[in-house]
Amino acid sequence: MEIRCQCVAAPFTRDVRRPLVYLRIKGCDASVLIKSTSTNKAERDHSDNLSLSADGFDTINKAKAALNNATGCSKISCADILTIATRDAVNLAGGPYYKVELGRYDSLTSTASSVEGKLPQTGDALDRLNSLFTSLGLTQTDMVALSGAHTVGFAHCSKFRNRLYGFSANSSIDPTLNKEYAAQLQAKCPKGGADNGVDMDVATAKRFDNWYFVGLKQGKGLFSSDQVLYTDTRSKPTVENWATNIGGFYTAFSSAMIKLGRVGVKTASNGNIRTQCDAFN
Repeated sequence: MEIRCQCVAAPFTRDVRRPLVYLRIKGCDASVLIKSTSTNKAERDHSDNLSLSADGFDTINKAKAALNNATGCSKISCADILTIATRDAVNLAGGPYYKVELGRYDSLTSTASSVEGKLPQTGDALDRLNSLFTSLGLTQTDMVALSGAHTVGFAHCSKFRNRLYGFSANSSIDPTLNKEYAAQLQAKCPKGGADNGVDMDVATAKRFDNWYFVGLKQGKGLFSSDQVLYTDTRSKPTVENWATNIGGFYTAFSSAMIKLGRVGVKTASNGNIRTQCDAFN
């Protein structure tokens, strides 16, 4: 595993967020790594996946190439590499180290259309979030824990600009937003301006910690789907707990990631092990 660790850690030291942007809930089958072709728009090019880093894809490809050249390692799937890289990135950013179950095969398909309805949207209410995660065998606690991954990463202005301008007939700004924070966001995302990238965690954007939950208590959730975890009384106690209990958050996050790693797993009957992660064999 030394080769894999070197390949993942090198780009990670330049930007902690690159591997972490692959914390997705569609499933662990490496379909997101496939490049689009002239005849197929792949999953990675769906509008919901635009924040995925090209450097992050390159990290996985380099890890696979290194393993292909190592004796006895060519049969490690891209899906397993992606899962390991995510765990290692979380840990290198200061987060927990959790067990990764291995033995996945890689997906034989990847289409942008398959993403529709499979990922949380920035304006989702708690009922919608719970429904989506329940369909994957995950609980509300799992959902809140996985949302805590927003302690790193960034989002484009277009994903939350509606909270800053003309929000409703009664308020131009989403009233659940901290006023000072809203002003900071408006400065970064002016009305009609460019679709800039904004850190999701205003305090510790490159460290995997529990500040996400502290921020929610202060009205600093970037998405409505973030802030609702504190404004809805059903999930508020969990947010309040993890805002002061980083160990509890890490334990719950680790458990949720192990469960997430079992979603959409491919086997020899409906997958294969790719030679190159961004293209089918």
